[in-house]
Amino acid sequence: MIIELETQHHQNPTPISLKTAILVIGGAEDKVHGKEILHTFWNRAGGSEAVIAIVPSASREPVLIGDRYQKIFEEMGAKYVKVIDIRDRVQGEDPQFQAYIEECTGVFMTGGDQLRLCGLLSDTPLMERIRQRVQQGELTLAGTSAGAAVMGHHMIAGGSSGEAPNRALVDMAMGLGLIPEVIVDQHFHNRNRMARLMSAISGYPERLGIGIDEDTCAMFERDGTMTVIGCGTVTVIDAREMSHTNHHHVTANEPLSLHNLRVHILAYGDGYHLKKQQVIAKLG
Repeated sequence: MIIELETQHHQNPTPISLKTAILVIGGAEDKVHGKEILHTFWNRAGGSEAVIAIVPSASREPVLIGDRYQKIFEEMGAKYVKVIDIRDRVQGEDPQFQAYIEECTGVFMTGGDQLRLCGLLSDTPLMERIRQRVQQGELTLAGTSAGAAVMGHHMIAGGSSGEAPNRALVDMAMGLGLIPEVIVDQHFHNRNRMARLMSAISGYPERLGIGIDEDTCAMFERDGTMTVIGCGTVTVIDAREMSHTNHHHVTANEPLSLHNLRVHILAYGDGYHLKKQQVIAKLG
């Protein structure tokens, strides 16, 4: 895919080859040392020609968190970085914000509260345009922590951990639907959330559960493949061939039975093909 960004004087447009992707990050990604995940986003957004929007709307301290990521990507050498600080839904119709999104090659959604993020962005003209440009392969999108949780059509809004799977363990809400076929949980093994994700999947077995550890990223390509980068693992829970569940027949606090689940633990370089439902082992 080739995107042309004009120079400041609108002469000699420079062709930039972008292989766009969606980076779903489990939170607490390395921001100090190698910054592999953040470098991958920067590179997929165009590297030194990247025009990046930081969306800190999930955070209760949007200025602080927005400035931090802005500094990181500026130090990497991005062409331009701007914080889109949306604190009211009406700002999702702001012509200046929308004009900037048209110029972007990358959008980064920070952590915080996923309900807040969805409440501010869902069904706004700004978010719809971001979705369109992502689907058309015109920009790279990343979300970390809360920014990762919102990726699916169905979203884990909250809940508990460390118990046997049960319906009371997880609170569900509508996400932004950027990767509609998945349900994402983040800080996964770090916060013992396996049972929570299984509880979520029990109610939506047609979706794929994706549990992402901290400092780990599930990178989704436009061809339907997902690859793991970072220092942890990505857990894939596939319930599409589940033979039995008591989900609809027990109270919210009673344990769930889930028969014939398929669970894959993927480490650095491993992948998964969403359409073929196949694991892709790391080569070498």
